[in-house]
Amino acid sequence: MKTTTRTVGDVTVVDISGRIVLGSESASLRSLVTELLSHGHNKILLNLAEVNYIDSTGLGHLVSAFTTVRKHEGELKLLKLTNKVQDLMQITRLYTVFDIRDDETEALKSFALSAVATT
Repeated sequence: MKTTTRTVGDVTVVDISGRIVLGSESASLRSLVTELLSHGHNKILLNLAEVNYIDSTGLGHLVSAFTTVRKHEGELKLLKLTNKVQDLMQITRLYTVFDIRDDETEALKSFALSAVATT
């Protein structure tokens, strides 16, 4: 798994490629989210367009990242799921937990809309 991080406005976009599976991949994802939160980045968009596989441990780490970000009064959203990952979200019903977007511009705007809704 490889990640690159970029900032668009006040949202941190994490572009992920490869596999999110048991081992160093999922552990590095958890570390990355923790590091982002420690630097005050609590609006996180995970771009999964290049993720070709997620196992149960990887799913667990996504859910864990989601709850950790929420505890820091932030938001974690998912972007551009591949068909395999989208099917996995349907089967596990995690699509009801995550805000999943297909368009990056719309996803970025949704963070601003969420902030307005909570004020």
